[in-house]
Amino acid sequence: MDTPHDKPRLWFDGDIVDADALHADLSTHALHYGSGVFEGIRSYATAHGAAIFRLPEHLERMRQGAELLGMDFDVAQATEATVQTLRANCHRDAYIRPLTWVGAGSFGLDVSGHPQHMMVATTQSLVHLNGARARIGVSSWRRNPADSLPPLKLCGGYVNSILAKREARSRGYGEALFVDHDGYVVECTGANVFMVKDGRVTAVEHRDALPGITRDTLITLSGATSRAVTLAELQDADEVFACGTAAEVAPVAEVEGRNYGDNPVSRELAALYARVVRGEESTSHAWLTPV
Repeated sequence: MDTPHDKPRLWFDGDIVDADALHADLSTHALHYGSGVFEGIRSYATAHGAAIFRLPEHLERMRQGAELLGMDFDVAQATEATVQTLRANCHRDAYIRPLTWVGAGSFGLDVSGHPQHMMVATTQSLVHLNGARARIGVSSWRRNPADSLPPLKLCGGYVNSILAKREARSRGYGEALFVDHDGYVVECTGANVFMVKDGRVTAVEHRDALPGITRDTLITLSGATSRAVTLAELQDADEVFACGTAAEVAPVAEVEGRNYGDNPVSRELAALYARVVRGEESTSHAWLTPV
């Protein structure tokens, strides 16, 4: 790859274009009703050049969301668009945002008759939770229940996370934790949750939580058990960490007044994950798409 461009470029409906040359019609359906689907994906600099981590899994999840909204989604096209955008921006370590949405038309909830659009943007690596040990507050908001809104990356569903995040920040926390009415942990606003107790790693499982790709990776790497976990059990754990494509592996310092220690297991898994995404472990190869 060459030197990154001063002006960011993105893939839009089949072409690589300057990002500042585009605008959306004010009647865009997704702008009013959240009728879009996105993904958060990462690429990493490896010894053999830039590579995208678990791209097929991300795009398959995106396809499922698009299908629910009655939108066409071509995984092969999205794959090529992602590679083209990274090359156009000369990015190695990058956060990748593909988005497909329902375009301009008359107002109303019916998406039929509206055009569909797709874009892929990339930016230099951005780490959710700022790469620091997070302080997490329990939200008074509940996560969207899966029988009302499926746990996929549907644009409108993330208003739920925005409300929880705003509340957490107003209380002095950096992140929010969703807990259901029965006291079971769901997930954070944009990350899944794990705990460590007596050296054993457990992935928090909940039907309302996003089936995270980073979560799946860490279960494979650690041999973690996946099961339901109550808030009381989480607060009794020796360590807690959050994970996601943007967050990677983020050790947690506090959950609603319960402070954790040095998080040695979390730090060890974070180091292993960092080696995996950069192609430095044997398990890496099947998960990396070269750019």
